[in-house]
Amino acid sequence: MSELTEDLAGLVDAVVRPLINVEEDLEITADETDDGAVLVEIRVNEEDAGKVIGRQGRVIKAIRTLARAAASRSGMPVEVELID
Repeated sequence: MSELTEDLAGLVDAVVRPLINVEEDLEITADETDDGAVLVEIRVNEEDAGKVIGRQGRVIKAIRTLARAAASRSGMPVEVELID
């Protein structure tokens, strides 16, 4: 795993952790896909999923925007997904 991938996982963790109540269920994985993008997957407790998504998806959109902005210098595309 590259340094950028680890940094993106840490960034997403730092944003999501304060939003949730059940921190033990938080799991964030980041891997590079075959097409050269970084895929960051967020797994949270069912009760916390709504908090991560936010009203009309605003919170998850903001998390995606932050991750893309952090990776913009490298030119590597980033996908952030909330896994049910």
